Amino acid sequence: MRYSRFALLTEPARPSAALWRLALGLVVVLAVTLGLSRGVVALVEGLAPPRAAAAFLDALTHAEDPLGMLALLGLTGALGLATLVVAETMHWRGLQSLLGPWPLFRAQALRVALALVALNAAVALLPPWPLRAASEPGLDPGLWLALLPLTLLALLVQTGSEELFFRGYLQSQLGARLRTPVVWLVVPSALFALGHYAPGHYGGNAATIALWSFVFGLAAADLTARAGSLGPAIALHMVNNTMAVAVVALSGDMSGLALRLYPFGVGDETALAALLPADLVLIGLSWLAARLALRL
Repeated sequence: MRYSRFALLTEPARPSAALWRLALGLVVVLAVTLGLSRGVVALVEGLAPPRAAAAFLDALTHAEDPLGMLALLGLTGALGLATLVVAETMHWRGLQSLLGPWPLFRAQALRVALALVALNAAVALLPPWPLRAASEPGLDPGLWLALLPLTLLALLVQTGSEELFFRGYLQSQLGARLRTPVVWLVVPSALFALGHYAPGHYGGNAATIALWSFVFGLAAADLTARAGSLGPAIALHMVNNTMAVAVVALSGDMSGLALRLYPFGVGDETALAALLPADLVLIGLSWLAARLALRL
């Protein structure tokens, strides 16, 4: 494994690489994220009429319409803001030190994004799984297209915030302190998986979805260490979530921005379980496509 470029992210972290500082930083990130999210909800409840506030909170909870889904994605920006605050105040690191050198970040993100868009288009449109035959209509195409710029912006906020925290901050701080790749590959990925473990929502598939998230986290962490910037991981996350949120989503909760819908939701555990192995294979193909695009 060639991880020499990872130094582009770990070197800025070395002056503040003490593990106690990182542990405290994680606690502060969590506290600030929760505080910002709850503050937004409290602001809506305080300023909007009761019925409007209740309708907004219901839409936010289920995200079955565009407003609710956009709001849900936008709220994840609290994690990104909290990460930036902690990195600046506790580690003396600015945004660029978390992203990597800007020209490298930009070029790598673009190359990986183009490769993954092509891969996902082929998977969705070519046999044996033509997208249209396997799904039902979601949003009206005209409305979907009109909302697409906002959808992509909200998805960039969501995926960028998560990558900024898990790979840009946590992984690089661990890498600056510990030389063993298994630690700074596995620990952020395990926490990423823990954040996606929701037995109350996914039922019997919760552990499998957490495993999927762990594998995805490993792929993003490996690409980050090989590339020396956060560009490939953000592109991987962005294309993956665009397909799952904006192109074809599960019916029910979090389907508010999708052009197409699967004819089942998270409540159909058998159908969802049958879908997950193919998703795991797609992660592997996406990781390989990203490496080929970057020649790493």
